Amino acid sequence: MASIKDVGKFFLFIVGGIVAIIVGSFMIRGTMHLWDKPDKDKSDKKDKD
Repeated sequence: MASIKDVGKFFLFIVGGIVAIIVGSFMIRGTMHLWDKPDKDKSDKKDKD
């Protein structure tokens, strides 16, 4: 049977992976919003001209 330490390491590995995926998705979403803002400003300026 696997020892408690091995099960703990596996559990931490799974939780760490899930947290990394969530944090990464938020970072990607934030950069996407940063990229979208300049494009919206440019399109607004073009419409005004």
